Amino acid sequence: MDRIPLLTGDGSLTIVDTRTQQTYHSVYGALAESKHVFISEGLNKILPAQTEPAILEIGWGTGLHTLLTLIVTAQQQKHIHYTAIEPFPLTGAELAGLNYCTLLQREDLYPSFLQMHHSEWEADIEIHHFLTLHKMKTPLQLLKHIRRPHLIYFDAFAPNVQPELWTKDIFENLYNILLPGGILVTYSSKGTVRRNMTAAGFTVIKRPGPAGKREMIAAQK
Repeated sequence: MDRIPLLTGDGSLTIVDTRTQQTYHSVYGALAESKHVFISEGLNKILPAQTEPAILEIGWGTGLHTLLTLIVTAQQQKHIHYTAIEPFPLTGAELAGLNYCTLLQREDLYPSFLQMHHSEWEADIEIHHFLTLHKMKTPLQLLKHIRRPHLIYFDAFAPNVQPELWTKDIFENLYNILLPGGILVTYSSKGTVRRNMTAAGFTVIKRPGPAGKREMIAAQK
């Protein structure tokens, strides 16, 4: 098997790609990283000004960011349209042990979490009263016709593993897709990443990182 589960520092599970030895989330804490990078520094920044926010996630993986996003937006009674890019989706067996709903004490959302993964691709699917999900297997390099987002969760594998996804051309395309005033957040703060984002037109801000990382990036259009 090329992908296996791994227990992280906060008790939540991630997935390890054994071919590249890359984890889908931080080994210091999958839940903690997702809450810090994508919710605190991303969703919470754009949500107050939006009545129906749109999000694009690059590297959907386990669906953890979507689950946390649903929890927040449902609490605030805001419907979200969520586009997820994932060329290599997890299998049912790989999903079976993910313990996010239990740790979050939201077992009531487990059916929605499963539906996220088992729902139809390339279509708008209502997963929950406050979440419409559109999953795509389109390679990032070919991404064109999607609902323009207010926020981008950029969660591709690290730049040393997938350098082709962290280029100036990629960030230019995402800059053009992103709505004015929108934000792109990512866990990486590598110098080449910041320079490519800046060259693409973003205003790049280094922010404190989650456990195990000194910094992360929030880039604004």
